[in-house]
Amino acid sequence: MLQTSAEKPNEPHTGTLSCDLAVLGGGLAGGLIALAMTAHRPELSVMVIERGEKLGGHHVWSFFASDIAAGGEALVEPLIAARWDDYLVRFPGAAERRLGTPYRSATSARLDAAVRAALPAERILTRAEVVDAQGRKVVLADGRVIRAGGVIDARGAQGLAHMAGGWQKFLGHTLTLAAPHGLSAPVVMDATVDQVDGYRFVYCLPFSPTEVFVEDTYYSDTPALDVPVLRARIRDYASRAGWEVERIAYEETGVLPVIATGDFEAFWRSGGEIARAGTRAALCHPLTSYSIPDAVRFALYLTTLDNLSGERLGTISHEWAAQHWRDGRFYRMLSRMLFGASDGPDRWRMLARFYTLPEALIERFYAGRSTPSDMVRVLAGRPPVAVGAALASLAGRGRPLADLGRGEGARA
Repeated sequence: MLQTSAEKPNEPHTGTLSCDLAVLGGGLAGGLIALAMTAHRPELSVMVIERGEKLGGHHVWSFFASDIAAGGEALVEPLIAARWDDYLVRFPGAAERRLGTPYRSATSARLDAAVRAALPAERILTRAEVVDAQGRKVVLADGRVIRAGGVIDARGAQGLAHMAGGWQKFLGHTLTLAAPHGLSAPVVMDATVDQVDGYRFVYCLPFSPTEVFVEDTYYSDTPALDVPVLRARIRDYASRAGWEVERIAYEETGVLPVIATGDFEAFWRSGGEIARAGTRAALCHPLTSYSIPDAVRFALYLTTLDNLSGERLGTISHEWAAQHWRDGRFYRMLSRMLFGASDGPDRWRMLARFYTLPEALIERFYAGRSTPSDMVRVLAGRPPVAVGAALASLAGRGRPLADLGRGEGARA
């Protein structure tokens, strides 16, 4: 049961709060944990602590319907703002390919609304800065102390110490157009654009006949994001498509880690013993940076635990994340090949070849569930990069990810 001491208006917060589970961070991973717990463990009191003014920030998260594990559909349903039956990809010198996997987009506004509908208002703390977090205790900058049965940190990646690789970075605009855009499905990758700053593609989500989200995305060696340049490239893309833009309704940016290699145990030790979730625990696809599949799986798993004490949560989250790290070995190898075995302007060839493979294989790849035969199929045939460079890349470490700033992206 939530308890708090009395507070006088216009004075700093004081006193102690209590709950069964305190979730640090109201973003994607933290929000899904809160929703899963309220749905499956309603007897527990859950509190969400978020430093921003609202939950979820300012984001569009997109995913394939096949990404979501059985039983997770109801968890993500309240977050979905748009859905499509198929999607398109485009590469230089190749015909456009339409794939029949259903595609979904969720928004931070819907996450915020869903969590607020599920939790009592007093269990959602926004504009709350955490200054100390332990397995059973959280101290806020305003003086409040939260005593919890368990604490889990889902505040996003603030550097991935002891890991290396590259970055997926992007800037997106929701454009309101004077006339219909003509898109019948999302364009998940349009790589027919100029290849600069690594592998570049444009991503389009047709939210309505005259509203389209356009994102300029890069698999880059550096995390630097030149916002004015990317804004100009989106304007140019819209102009070449023949779209007359009436206004820009929304903008978001992001820089996500693409993990190629690392020392997982050293990474975990560097964050202390507190339980972690989401990108704080490196629970994301090493190559695509997608995090929704793992966030859903982990949130549902937590609801099955009888012991949610701080100590047990720390052990459980470490074991889960360590297994995820082991399972991601194949995808990290591909990340090393992408960044180490080809120059930026030629990286699109690896993705173009990948998208000639069967749809079911592509679905399993994005969901992080590739089978051994899938892995052989991805690597078989004529290689899209020089074999010598590919082999050499497997020994490379890439660029350190420890200086990565906090960021969440459009594609979960």
